[in-house]
Amino acid sequence: MSFLIEAPDKAIVRAAPIFSGLPQPAFEALLIGATVKSVSRGEILFVQGDPVNYFFVMLEGWVKVYRMTPSGGEVVVAIFTRGQSFAEAAAFVGGRFPASGEAVTEGRLLCVQSGNLLRLIRENADIGLAMLASTSMHLHMLVQQIEQLKAHSGAQRVAEFLSSLCMVQGGACRLGLPYDKTLIAGRLGMQPESLSRAFARLKQIGVHIEQNIAIIDDVGRLRHYAEKGSGLNAERAT
Repeated sequence: MSFLIEAPDKAIVRAAPIFSGLPQPAFEALLIGATVKSVSRGEILFVQGDPVNYFFVMLEGWVKVYRMTPSGGEVVVAIFTRGQSFAEAAAFVGGRFPASGEAVTEGRLLCVQSGNLLRLIRENADIGLAMLASTSMHLHMLVQQIEQLKAHSGAQRVAEFLSSLCMVQGGACRLGLPYDKTLIAGRLGMQPESLSRAFARLKQIGVHIEQNIAIIDDVGRLRHYAEKGSGLNAERAT
């Protein structure tokens, strides 16, 4: 079900990197025809190869973007949550989706018409520059992910993932894991059993997993381990 965008949601969208640098008239023009869509867990948003009609901004919940391998396996490319945009690069060139998108929790997202985007880019260079900046940010995120897969142990990858969800820089933190552990493992380039081993090893620095809840004694220590790998006898858990 879709709805027109209301003021609280518009504030979330305005803060997204793709929109934050736009003059207000350009921002308002880009939102013409945009709607808010409620999604259920497991709902397919788009399929690899489909024409791009929209790009999206997450308002609530989590969405995964993934590709299917020739052998039929699934590779998670990225996961997006509140305030993050996705599929704008494909919309920018008026092409087809290079991957598929699926809601992994219940949620809501803003759907922005790609045709409106292309028209406005021709009329306003600021919007084109915002698209380039957003695409560059996504590329930077992918480079970071590759770096983590190559240079970090499994436990470090999990530590980085958990620390990215923490809203505080230090002290204790209790947070709900946003989606199931199989998906977390896929996002981090690990097997589910390797993820379980990594969770077990992080107990040594005060991280405890109780079903879908992570209890972290010291976020600062967790962040330090994610960056430096000190504090544990690091072994690769891939």
